[in-house]
Amino acid sequence: MGSEKPGFSRAYRLSDQNCHRNPVSWLKIGVYNHYMVTAEKYMQLLQQFPPRPITSEEDFAATQAAIDKLLDKPELTPEEEDYLDVLGTLVYDYENKQGDIIPDIYGVELLKVLIAERNLKQKDLVPIFKTESIVSDVVNGKRQLTTRHIQELAEFFHCPVAVFFPNKQQANF
Repeated sequence: MGSEKPGFSRAYRLSDQNCHRNPVSWLKIGVYNHYMVTAEKYMQLLQQFPPRPITSEEDFAATQAAIDKLLDKPELTPEEEDYLDVLGTLVYDYENKQGDIIPDIYGVELLKVLIAERNLKQKDLVPIFKTESIVSDVVNGKRQLTTRHIQELAEFFHCPVAVFFPNKQQANF
């Protein structure tokens, strides 16, 4: 038995009498051993945080924390990538069941946030508002958004038009 291959268990070598003559047998055994190691690593991940359907905000936060922990790693193993895919699917399903999530801010306040987040200047919105002074007036509350502005902003920022209508609780009517 001088032709032993590293990484293969003795039991598998003994069970295949002709393995030294048949390289395909070694390949089959190697694939099986690799699968067992991969399965073991994956099972460890499942034991750390067992994936379950998300049914509450607490479940969502815990699943998101597990995802964040993985994403903080500089490089993921294939097992971690598969596990991340499972967790991501659970989050995706939960978010889809929640329906359209309406932001806590609306109208001009949302516009200000979007401008800041995307590092835009008021002049970047001139194609929508026609002049920089109108953009300034809207952002500073001196002028209201028109229906056309709202439609074009929704298209520009790729979001529903409803988010640019003022929140009824914030409107001063």
